[in-house]
Amino acid sequence: MASADAHSLIAQLRRTISDQRVLQALAAVPRERFVPAELHEHAYENVALPIGHEQTISQPLVVARMLELLDVRPTDRILDVGTGSGYHAALLATLGEHVWTIERNPALSEQAAATLRELRIANVTCAVGDGTAGLEDEAPFDAINVAAGARSVPVALELQLAAGGRLVLPIGDTEQHLVRVGRTPLGWTRERHEAVRFVPLISG
Repeated sequence: MASADAHSLIAQLRRTISDQRVLQALAAVPRERFVPAELHEHAYENVALPIGHEQTISQPLVVARMLELLDVRPTDRILDVGTGSGYHAALLATLGEHVWTIERNPALSEQAAATLRELRIANVTCAVGDGTAGLEDEAPFDAINVAAGARSVPVALELQLAAGGRLVLPIGDTEQHLVRVGRTPLGWTRERHEAVRFVPLISG
């Protein structure tokens, strides 16, 4: 059951986010389980929080907006680039059929996998590797979420999109914006959305 703090956050997000499935997912997944114990009291504030290893758990509004742009469907196969705490993967797992989440830092990946197991979220597969290369063996994906800022859309990720697939990621150097890439029979579409700030997406 969602806490009073969670209800307050959802009420705040509802002013901007209209997708009810996204709001329900945010209410269902306990954010405090994905932040360090000393920050539990801040888990439902609409801010990014440090999770160690120079990484953060993203601001709930930005997470919700990315999920809304991804338009995840219950039968979707999803790639999540930049596991971090595992929170984004948990939300995606609530919305879709299965999530493959990839993280460069083995310690973060291991901690995220442990948290997901504790919460009995079984439809997430954690992998360690270069997120810019995606997971070719599991492609194609109906939705790809990238929780790190890139200068341009990684070609490998575009190619791993299924027909009708959606890719959402922050693009930019000094100033980042959320970009939604769609794969159509005629090629790829791009839409630029609001400004955001993420840690850099690192290849290799």
